[in-house]
Amino acid sequence: MLGEDSGIEVVALGGRPGIHSARWAEDPIARLLEELAGADDRRARYVCVLVAIAPDGEEAQGTGTLEGWIAREPRGSEGFGYDPIFVPEGEERTVAELGNAWKRSNSHRARAAAALSSALASS
Repeated sequence: MLGEDSGIEVVALGGRPGIHSARWAEDPIARLLEELAGADDRRARYVCVLVAIAPDGEEAQGTGTLEGWIAREPRGSEGFGYDPIFVPEGEERTVAELGNAWKRSNSHRARAAAALSSALASS
């Protein structure tokens, strides 16, 4: 069995919305931008945890993060969720501008999958 949970943690919001990211608001981008209006500290990170449980109950876990910051307005057309406003560390473009090919290799989920794969290989 495989389980996954992901969210975005925003420093200025004390880590919110976190695990509630998918259900935080009807329009989560608008709400996040509204709550950050006037905020200088726009640091954020995506977090993903993947857990695999074998039939014998043995568990392996992989965690991935993608550090970055929240843009002041949505940009880009690829991805979903907060991708149009999330700018990864070291980048100038949002994840939605960087595109799905970039995301497949660099996202918090890709990093969690790599960590889970390593955990499974070493068990």
